[in-house]
Amino acid sequence: MVEKLGIGREKIVELSNYLYKNYGTTMAGLRAVGYDFDYDDYHSYVHGGLPYENLKPDPQLRSLLLTLPIRKIIFTNADRVHAIKALGKLGLEDCFEGIICFETLNPTHKNTVSDDEDDVEFLGSVSTTTSVAKNPEIFDIIGHFADPKPGATLPKTPIVCKPQDSAIELALKIANINPQRTLTDSARFQLFFDDSVRNIQAGKRVGLHTVLVGTSQRPKGADYALESIHNIKQALPELWETDVKSDVSYAGQVAVETPVIA
Repeated sequence: MVEKLGIGREKIVELSNYLYKNYGTTMAGLRAVGYDFDYDDYHSYVHGGLPYENLKPDPQLRSLLLTLPIRKIIFTNADRVHAIKALGKLGLEDCFEGIICFETLNPTHKNTVSDDEDDVEFLGSVSTTTSVAKNPEIFDIIGHFADPKPGATLPKTPIVCKPQDSAIELALKIANINPQRTLTDSARFQLFFDDSVRNIQAGKRVGLHTVLVGTSQRPKGADYALESIHNIKQALPELWETDVKSDVSYAGQVAVETPVIA
């Protein structure tokens, strides 16, 4: 934000907090308030200095995942390079059917947003988005909250990401999962795991069974809460007892879900 976008260093902490809180990711917020940049460059810069060497193989989690007889798909706001690198460091690269990542939900660099944030352009559909005129002015989100004006609203972001309901709905469509089926006994093993309360609550809004990871305290919107993902078998033993066993032998590398724009 300082080096690439020229934002004053003294504003970074407060600005980042507002963007993350209101848009799900700082990146989505930056685009909403008027900054433009190359998405790949952004991800490369932000993730390029991460200490991936601190991630170690997790044989316990690997064993749990490989013996879990149901479909397993990763849904992340991160880009594909980061997701695949993290999985590789953890030794989990062959434990999932596929990855739904930033590029899956944002296949093109768009300067359009929907009139309705729940109205997204699904694969193969006719676009229902409307153009947003480029404004040379950067929206002052800090000032917006410091001195609220009656009727003032936040600008929308062209980026699709959690915790937007539309992002989860699109991910479910790509993965060919019907959230309504998750409420039936025959499909009670379709669960949405996340470590963010906001994401969990969004998952619940679209009809998913939800599991919050990282705490034993179960907030509103979470059906289950796990202090650690390693506790999954103790908390949800029925997942391993299901008779609805799918083919879960994944060969080598996970597939990255890539939408085709027709």
